[in-house]
Amino acid sequence: MKILGIDTSNQAMSIALVDEDGLVIEKTVNIKRNHSIQLMPSIEALFGEANWVPKDIDRVAVASGPGSYTGVRIGVTVAKTLAYAVGAELVGVSSLHVLAGNGEQIPGSFIVPLFDARRGNIYTGLYHYQQGVCRPVQTDTHIAIEKWADFLEGLQAPVQLVGTDVNKHMDVLNNRLGDRLLLLAPSQTLPRASVLAELARDKKPEVVHTFEPSYLKLAEAEQKWMETQTEESLGGGWIEKL
Repeated sequence: MKILGIDTSNQAMSIALVDEDGLVIEKTVNIKRNHSIQLMPSIEALFGEANWVPKDIDRVAVASGPGSYTGVRIGVTVAKTLAYAVGAELVGVSSLHVLAGNGEQIPGSFIVPLFDARRGNIYTGLYHYQQGVCRPVQTDTHIAIEKWADFLEGLQAPVQLVGTDVNKHMDVLNNRLGDRLLLLAPSQTLPRASVLAELARDKKPEVVHTFEPSYLKLAEAEQKWMETQTEESLGGGWIEKL
């Protein structure tokens, strides 16, 4: 199976081509640029270097969120378009799961990927390795860092933190976890599309036309708009009358 992996869910952009034997070629860039400008030319360049053509692809794997609203939307839109155009399967994988896949196979430890969500909140999840595969322990969440630190403290187990935003919340986490806190090498803090592609290898394909990102929360602009609306203006009163 030949897979194209795409992750533009945050500042870093990572794309990879993977086949039955593993990684063929991968590009990861951590430069603050517009993903909509660099994504397609980068994909085209990877195909050229690998001597592949789009029709070779059996499956397109995309990081489906959470993360940057714009970044997630760009990656998902490109993935859906390519999958439809070449007749490939489409698979979405949690952006947090992709990041957690960088964790180490340390017995008894949990892997905690983390994206900053502003105002003292984070996107995060809880993962561990089981039979050599990184698997979720519970559902990804959008939560206050203080509440998440309380939860992690209660686990009474080593915790591997993964992500470029970890340092923004280190004071809170270090105070609660102390020597149970395990920090990975800087090279492991960025998402890798090759990890994404491998996670997508055995997943059930999505319906291309109806597939949507998983943001875990509304975009800030949408949230502010919702807060200004009354039940009547949102249609609630009309629905009740029916």
